[in-house]
Amino acid sequence: MTTNLVVRNIEPAVTQALKQAAAAHGRSAEAEHREILRNALFRPPRRSFKEVLASMPDVGEDEDFNCRQG
Repeated sequence: MTTNLVVRNIEPAVTQALKQAAAAHGRSAEAEHREILRNALFRPPRRSFKEVLASMPDVGEDEDFNCRQG
């Protein structure tokens, strides 16, 4: 089932940017609008900083990263 969505009072600059993006992607402004909504609403959840750090592999000992002097 699909639903129609009407968006009113859009600034001219936003409308122009939408049309330019649509042309760049070879689709109608309506199709571009659908794709923007899809991408904004269904993007994968962001990982926390803790999760990113925990996913990094162990690549050596602390001594391996000491700066060499001189």
